[in-house]
This record gives sequence, C-alpha cells and structure tokens, in this order.
Amino acid sequence: MSFSISMMVRSQGADYGFELNEFDPFFNFRATEFLVNNGPSAYFDWHDDKSWYPEGRNVSGSSQVMLHVTAAITYQIFGGNSDLYDFTILFPAVIGSLTAIIIFALVRVVGGTSAGLFAALLYSVSVPIILRGTLGWFKSEPLGLFYGLLGVYLFLSAIKSENKKITISKMIAGGILLGFGLASWGGIQFFIIPVGIFLLALPFLRKDFGILIWSIPMFVISFLATVMMFERPGAGFVLGLGGVSLIAPTAFFVVCSFIQKISKPEKVIRNCLLLLLAIILVGSALIIINADSQFLPLPSFRYLNAINPFLTTTDPLVDSVAEHATTTISQSFFMHSILMIFAGLGAWILFNKIKSSSLNAFSNDMIWFALIFGITGVYVSSAFLRLELFASLSIIILSSIGLSIILKEIINFKKPIFTNKDKIIKFSSVGVILIFIISPLMTPANGNWISVVDVPPTILNGGTNYQIATNDWKDTLEWIKVNTPPDSVVTAWWDYGYWITTMSDRTTLADNATIDAIQIQNIAKIFLSSPDDAWMMLQEMGSDYVLVFVAAQKLNIPDERNLYLLSGGGDESKKQWFMRIAGEPVAKYLQTDGISGTDYFWNETLLGKMIPFSTLAYVNFNNNQQSAVYVPGYTGVYVDDIKYPSDGNGPLQLVYASPSFTDQKVGPVIGVFVYEVNDEYSATNLFE
Repeated sequence: MSFSISMMVRSQGADYGFELNEFDPFFNFRATEFLVNNGPSAYFDWHDDKSWYPEGRNVSGSSQVMLHVTAAITYQIFGGNSDLYDFTILFPAVIGSLTAIIIFALVRVVGGTSAGLFAALLYSVSVPIILRGTLGWFKSEPLGLFYGLLGVYLFLSAIKSENKKITISKMIAGGILLGFGLASWGGIQFFIIPVGIFLLALPFLRKDFGILIWSIPMFVISFLATVMMFERPGAGFVLGLGGVSLIAPTAFFVVCSFIQKISKPEKVIRNCLLLLLAIILVGSALIIINADSQFLPLPSFRYLNAINPFLTTTDPLVDSVAEHATTTISQSFFMHSILMIFAGLGAWILFNKIKSSSLNAFSNDMIWFALIFGITGVYVSSAFLRLELFASLSIIILSSIGLSIILKEIINFKKPIFTNKDKIIKFSSVGVILIFIISPLMTPANGNWISVVDVPPTILNGGTNYQIATNDWKDTLEWIKVNTPPDSVVTAWWDYGYWITTMSDRTTLADNATIDAIQIQNIAKIFLSSPDDAWMMLQEMGSDYVLVFVAAQKLNIPDERNLYLLSGGGDESKKQWFMRIAGEPVAKYLQTDGISGTDYFWNETLLGKMIPFSTLAYVNFNNNQQSAVYVPGYTGVYVDDIKYPSDGNGPLQLVYASPSFTDQKVGPVIGVFVYEVNDEYSATNLFE
C-alpha cells in the first residue's frame, strides 16, 4: 500500500505532460544515453565539449556516476522496447517508491514491525521527500536515498545479528551500498554523521562486542574503498573530513574493545570516556589548525553549512539557488505538520525509557541510534531547504516509533473491569490519532500534502509561478535544433544550459553544474552591460545566439495596446541575482521594491533591451491610481515592445519568439526569445 500511494502521489505531474522535471535530469538523461550507446569505457573517457564552451566538461569527474550507471543497467534489464527518455522519467518515481520498503525494514530493525509499517506509510506521503523524487525527477536524491538507507539498514541489521557470517556479509554489503549512495548523491554524506556518533556511543551501550570488533571496520573499509572507485567524491573524500569522520570513531570503537579486555570492569567506562575526551580535544585542535593550513581537504561550502548552519556565505551564486534558501519555520511546520508532535512523543518515550511492555523489544543501542539519527537529521536540515528531507526521515523514524507505542498502549490497556464504554473510548482514541495523521493530506483544499506536489514539469511552465503546461520551451528548443548551425554556441542564463545542450544539441557557455563561477559571472555581466560592450563580450566568447526567458501575464483589460504584468519567474524575476553575481550595485538597476527596473536598466543594458516589453505606467490596483514614474507600492504595467527586430541593425536580431507571446492570448505568457548575434553590427557602429 505504501509503495502504491507513493507512486500515485509522485506521478501527479503526468497530468500536465510526460516529461523530465527540473533542469539537472536532462543532463543525467544525456549522460545515461551516452553510456547506453557507447559503453562504460567511452563514458569514463568522455570530455563533453557541448557545455562550458570552450573548456568543456569531464563528465565522470563532475557528475553522479552511479546514477547514470544504475539507470543504464536497469534500462538494459527492464527497459524492454521503451524509449530511454520515458524510462528515465519513470525511474525516480519507481526507485523512490521502492524505498518505502527499505524504510520499513530499517525502522523494523530499530523499533519493531508496527513501527516499520507506520514508517513506510508516512514515507509515502512525506512532502520533502516526494518533492525531490517525483515523476521525471531524474536527479540524485531518489537513488541516493535508496542506496544510502539500504546501506544503513544492513549496518544496523548486522549489529543485531547473532550469526557471524551474516554479520560480516551484511557489513560489507552495507558499506558498498552506502558508497554507491554517496556516488549517486553527495548529500548521503549526512549518514556519516549519525553512524559516526553512534560508533562513538556504542562502547558505552554494549558490553559484548563480539564479532563487531572486526565487522564494523569491514563496513568502513568497504565504504571507503567503494568511494575510492569513483572520481567523485573519490580520494579527496576518503582523505578529507568525510573519511576521518568515520575512521576516527571506528578506531575509538576498536581501542575501547581492547580497553574493556585489559581494564578492570569498574574502570572501563572511565577509561573510554577519557579516550573520547582526548579524541574530541585533538579533533577540535585539528579543525582549528586545518582552517588555516587546509591539510585535510574540506567539502564545499554547502556541505560545511549543513554541519554548521550558522555559517553564512557571501557568494551570491550559492545564494541564488532556490534550494539553498534557509528553511523558514512556516515551511517546516507545513512539511511535517502533526508528525512533529508524534516525533516529539517518540523521542520523549525513548529518552525516558518508560517502563512498558512495548519497549521490551527495544535494544539499548537501537534506541540510541534512533535518537542520534533523529536529532542530527533535524539539526542538519536547518541549513537549507534541500536538506529538509533529512528532517523528514528523522521525524518519520521517531513518529513511527511513537505512534506504534502509543497505539499498542491504547489497544492493550485493560482495567480490572472492562466495560463497553471503555471499548468506545479506546477505539475513539485510535480514531482521533488516525484523523490527525490523515488531516494534512486533505486540508487545506489547495495547500495540503497531496496538492502541493501536484505541479507541472518545469520544462512545461519554465519553473514559473504559473500552474500551467505549455510547449513554449519545447518548441523553442526544437527550433534551435532545426534552424541553427550544428556548431552554434548559445548564451543563456546557466539555468537553461542543460535544456539547450540536451534537447537542442547545441553548445552552451554554462550549465547547472556551476563548474566555473567566473563563466557564470561573465554571462551576468553580458546581460547587464551596455549593448555595445555586451556585443563585444559575446564576440570574444564566440557566442552566436542569445536566449532570454520572460514570464508575464497578459491582462484582460480593454485597450488598444496589449497590457502585461511581469515578474512571473523568468529572467525578469532573476535579474537581481544577475546583478549580485556580476558584482553590480542593485540600486543602479532596480527601484526600491527590488523588482521594478530603473530607466537605466530598461534603456542602457542588453537584458533590458532583450526583454520585449516596455513600461507603460505604474498602477496602484487598490485604488486604481496610476503614475508615469515609479511610486513605492505601485505595480508596473508593460506593453510589448521588440527593441531588436529581425530586420534591425542592432547588436542582436530577434529570430524566434515562442507561441504564447506571438499568439497574444489573455493569461500567462511563457515567453522564450532567441536572438542572433549580428556579426555586421561593428561595421554599422563604426560607420555611425
């Protein structure tokens, strides 16, 4: 049931169209297609010259290799006669739904079968997890979680196993699968934190280490050896902070096992605590020293930010990514809702070890793993929105344990004299709990857990605020593929690089990998420069075409001109990030509302000239007042105005406009515009 529910919720986007979703999946599809068509040897030697012109990109060293390998293998096994594009659309939804079985098995090891069943059911409707694993989301998270959770399950199952051969085999398999998870998604580094802390706590939770003295190091060795097989994360991770975060706790665990053998029983805990304190002091000193000398390779800022949510960045490129935004309190409450209460109850029950028959089956080490995982998951997720899925996993584990214990206590509760009234109260209590669980799925009508993931694939609405599906982007990409020379170089904001490369088979200056921040900064400078300077920069960078995307809304107001509102989520809404990334003063280009462009922006920048709209007036829609100049609180109203027509002699010439702009229909406009760089402009300019 959990698998089916998860699959149905994740597949809602198919109502709008059967497409890959977001941006990265298009690159992952292209890389998987290359692997299927050319084989592993060619794939690992592939230097992609279609992106990051003119330098290109080392694909195996800069992408999630295990995602491409797993998809290619499963396609060859299960794909049949299906198209690879369609297979990759289904892949994340199926893998994500199958993970419900893994979360059941994992939580069953920790808290029993009832808790495992609850965990699978809660997982199937978790908003943070489903948002990053819908139909078409051929990105790293679904497969990374699949491998990562399976690896953690085998690790915990091995600890509970009493069969030495099974323990060792599960430990080795768990380490390999966790390594596969890290090669599928860098975010799987999170699992190292609770596992590492758990290893530090384990000597104080068990007196009999047994085969664990040998099997746990095997788990860590197999994990690190698997990671070493891939260029990314590779040796840098093993020899850096990530590897040390597992190696040091494992060494502590092994040393404590020897301390237990050579120390008097009453002094074992004291000696292990002294050793732990020494490790903490030495580790803290190394971190402080490493901040200056960098002898240990450090993860990128976003991973450090997850460890320390109080870190701030001055890099506008990092800040511009929506998924790197800090999670707000309202977002957390919406995503987790009533489960936050059940998770709190679960944590409270485990912390206090309430004397209950429901807890007899709980081993001490599994209780502490659940608490460690729960606390670290919530802590890490506070860094930014993308990591909220780890908070969801933590809350699912604690909630499922709490729910299973509470319901068992209610159902098993017996008075000396048990009346029908008591039965009514008992089953009413169960009903109330079930209503609490179901309510976020149903209310509010258009903002519940089910409806919030019912969104069109990004390529059908351009990632705008409009809940519509159009072919504007698909038609534009097809036009570029058919009507431009094969060796053309297209300049566009880095968001759209994967679409252009994959769907149009054309070379781009930048894509979503953010491999070269300077290149992205140069593109931002091109858009904000004067038309003459921008033309010179485009010539120097070898660009043949420039693409701009504008989201607008055509108003249904009788007028001899077409009237529009802008700021729907296209480049007109991203321009403030262009300015910050380019290092330009925002006040020079934007009014005090941070949205409306100044006269300088509209008249003196290439981006302002490329956007085929001009300001007509500013209007206060509350009192129907208008102004010819900007007034705080007023909204800009625009008219269509193509400044660089196809037959003009400017630096650019409009060669294509997508249908929702040319059709002139009332409603949302997903306007994609392709300009050709006018090679003859310099002669015209000099003549003038």
